[in-house]
Amino acid sequence: MKIVIAPDSYKGSLSAMEAAAAIQRGVKKADPSIETVLVPSADGGEGTMDTLVAATGGEKKEVRVTGPLGQDVTASYGILGDAGMCVIEMAEASGLCLLSEEELNPLAASTFGTGQLIKQALDDGFRSFILAIGGSATNDGGAGMLQALGMKLLDRNGTEIGPGGGELVHLEAIDDSEFDQRIKESTFLIASDVENPLVGKSGASAVFGPQKGATAEMVSVLDQNLCHWADQVEGLTGIRLHDLPGAGAAGGIGGAFLAFFSAQMKRGVDIVTEYAGLPEALQGADLVITGEGRVDSQTASGKTPMGVAQKAIEKNVPTFILAGSVGDGVDVLYQYGIISITSIIQQPLTLQEAMEQSPQLLEYSAEQLVRTFIHTKPISESGVFTL
Repeated sequence: MKIVIAPDSYKGSLSAMEAAAAIQRGVKKADPSIETVLVPSADGGEGTMDTLVAATGGEKKEVRVTGPLGQDVTASYGILGDAGMCVIEMAEASGLCLLSEEELNPLAASTFGTGQLIKQALDDGFRSFILAIGGSATNDGGAGMLQALGMKLLDRNGTEIGPGGGELVHLEAIDDSEFDQRIKESTFLIASDVENPLVGKSGASAVFGPQKGATAEMVSVLDQNLCHWADQVEGLTGIRLHDLPGAGAAGGIGGAFLAFFSAQMKRGVDIVTEYAGLPEALQGADLVITGEGRVDSQTASGKTPMGVAQKAIEKNVPTFILAGSVGDGVDVLYQYGIISITSIIQQPLTLQEAMEQSPQLLEYSAEQLVRTFIHTKPISESGVFTL
């Protein structure tokens, strides 16, 4: 029997690789003879770079950059195993993870550090990029990132505007004469499953602003400022970002990439599973085990378990999900070849206890799942698990 193990990270507890190893231990307890193939996965959010680096035998390089609120931070970019592809994870330089809840301020948070990461990778000779843009603390339309790469964003006095989405209202002219020319020589694959436009009720500010600390009043200001930003970008490039699908990703940086870079957007989970070798691993598999910290209605929008199951169903391989917790709206997942969605929490625990015990909980749950699967395998061959 062959089982493919392809989880995401369990946020705050386990990396995708650590989760895969815990599941593998459980599988081997159930039956040491089972062949296991580990394919740690991600969907473009935090952990994507580490997952891709680990999956390809790559490495990381540390860079000192400017954090979302101007503080110095140490960020990293990844180099895939073939040494030709660079992975930039936006959260490393401009992420929510770098700020406390009290510090969140999308009016002031800037993507400048993300631009510095890109610039350093360009300096180091890279021209092919994967950009994972989940987990951002910013709502500046990518303005800071562009400034770090030489774009001049000028107010009525010809002075550079300040950092953050709150400053975009002062923008009167965009001068791209010193924008890094190496951008034109490079290709950028944007890992994002967000299809929101830049502005409006389903835009970056309204939908994602509150997650970054925006009050209702701030959302209104940020949306108006992004609309002004989009007007200026359209005037320069002819590209209308206002209602362009994907432009609202990561506080609008998706729009900056679409307007000023040779960029293509693709679901993060599809990028990761392709580079990690999931399609090849599924050949001859009997079962896939995936999972993440929480599975709910949002999982169907392109999160890792959903993306893994979609790949598995193409090979007629059933998928089981082991989740830290299970929320509402998961029923839709069953139509994508997912047989079972199970929480690894089997007894009353505090959140802290559950996080501390997550390796053991995941291992035990995987063991019980596989014992059940082995017992029903003869039945499955007669049709129970046929997709």
